[in-house]
Amino acid sequence: MKRTVNILVMFLFMGATAITQAQEMAMLEEVAIIDFETEVMDYGTIEQGSDGTRIFKFTNKGNAPLIISEVKTSCGCTVPSYSKTPILPGEQGELKVKYNTKKLGNFTKTITVISNAKEVQKILKIKGKVVAPS
Repeated sequence: MKRTVNILVMFLFMGATAITQAQEMAMLEEVAIIDFETEVMDYGTIEQGSDGTRIFKFTNKGNAPLIISEVKTSCGCTVPSYSKTPILPGEQGELKVKYNTKKLGNFTKTITVISNAKEVQKILKIKGKVVAPS
């Protein structure tokens, strides 16, 4: 019985050691981390036909270059533009979003950023209200 308990304790210790080693290896793994200053851009109330361009700023807080491979929007009324070059660790980048302000009323749209970051898909939102010019 005592020998069985000793063997069990030994296996538990070995398992805990393996988990700790795996965690340490994961920390050494090179990974990009995309960190946006804001994930929701509120346009507030804007006039019809006004400039619908806004900029999402972000930083690569990882230890590997960040590569944005694609940016998808929830409708054709929102057009993204972004750098295709890698963003090095610690550097900042920008994602420009242009919303077509011709249509009156409230809007909420999503922008999906696909990259090699730890969080492969990042969902951003824009919202606001377009009113007729005064």
